[in-house]
Amino acid sequence: MSHEVGTREQWLEARKQLLEKEKELTRCSDKLARQRQELPWVKVEEEYRFETGDGTKTLSDLFDGRSQLFTYHFMFGPSVDGWPEAGCPGCSYTADSLDGSVVHLENRDVTFVAVSRAPLQRIDAYKRRMGWGFPWVSFGESDFNLDFALFTEEERRTGKGFNFGSSDENVHDTEVHGLSAFALEDGVVYHTYSTFDRGTDVLSSTWQLLDRSPKGRSGEPEGWPRRRDEY
Repeated sequence: MSHEVGTREQWLEARKQLLEKEKELTRCSDKLARQRQELPWVKVEEEYRFETGDGTKTLSDLFDGRSQLFTYHFMFGPSVDGWPEAGCPGCSYTADSLDGSVVHLENRDVTFVAVSRAPLQRIDAYKRRMGWGFPWVSFGESDFNLDFALFTEEERRTGKGFNFGSSDENVHDTEVHGLSAFALEDGVVYHTYSTFDRGTDVLSSTWQLLDRSPKGRSGEPEGWPRRRDEY
């Protein structure tokens, strides 16, 4: 055994010390949540169009009668890009956690919708395969991802500066995963928040459980995570 072994009393003392740090992290997390809510809202001027099972809809239509909206940027590209008939394994891994949250969000005045570039027919087929129930729409070749993944107008135009300038990845040539939040007030849509990369860790209950397991996230096996029907 490579790990330290101690008595119950030693464990309890170490656990109490860790508890103080966990409480500190919780307080910091609560403070960050308030700061997210205090971000200025930005009016969405673009008339985005989304293909849905009920026809073409605007961004305001996606709110479905509620005042708040989450869009999960699910990496699933058009077939012309060589994408298989399946979405990103990592996004699929996260979506397994998100699917059960939808009904609870809806009862807190929040609509959840996944968005991808893939045509609706391919999205629907993959959604059936995975057994998910959340709404999932196609934004086709519009700039919906670019407009909410980049920081400056120059970065938006060139496609460089993904994740608010923290990455040099050219998002014109790849898919983007992340979460964006919007508010609808007096018929006007506002962009309120977006997060990408490690900022989406908290969306997956599996990551959170692994962080509390004896070995944590270490030793991630090759090819993991997979789509849940591929293990």
